[in-house]
Amino acid sequence: MKNSFSRQIRDEIKKPEKKMDKKRAFVRDCFVVGGIISNPRRTYHLEFSLDEKKSEKLISILISFGLRPKKFARGGLSVVYLKEAEEIADVLKIMRADKFLLAYEEMRVEKAIANNINRQVNFETANLTKTVDAAQTQIEAIKFISKTVGLSFLSAPLEEVARLRLENENSSLAEIGEMLDPKIGKSGVNHRLRKICKVAENIESVK
Repeated sequence: MKNSFSRQIRDEIKKPEKKMDKKRAFVRDCFVVGGIISNPRRTYHLEFSLDEKKSEKLISILISFGLRPKKFARGGLSVVYLKEAEEIADVLKIMRADKFLLAYEEMRVEKAIANNINRQVNFETANLTKTVDAAQTQIEAIKFISKTVGLSFLSAPLEEVARLRLENENSSLAEIGEMLDPKIGKSGVNHRLRKICKVAENIESVK
């Protein structure tokens, strides 16, 4: 796909109707001779494999367009490359690869959307895992207290929350707060559960 993408760009920019100034024409010719662009769905990478003289000229021209190319040696050639998505799009504009600039931008948007969705899913999954782990810790602490000293050992407000937590293992803290009389918020329920866990730790430490 990578080579196919690059080959299609070469075919596009070699069309005779693509009239341009000398700088743009030089960039285009460098790409035709030794240019490769990766599929933006996977990664952002554009490179030109050239001799030293042409690579220095290309770097100078790209800098004149406000770009920041880098260079390294490979197989006796100088490789001029760019890895920023915006700068790669700019090179396509310079070469007037209009058809593939549009395709490139569409793929960039698709990738950005997919990445945002993945980040959101990962964030929500992490939060869910954290919530489940916290609930399990609370339930284990309550069961430990019940087994060792009994839930009546707790103060009335803590005992009420402890019993509701045991009876409603899959309920959220907000839902448990709604079951209390009087009702309290999520933070209030969480505060009481932290106290319960601390009581369990204290009991464990003196056993």
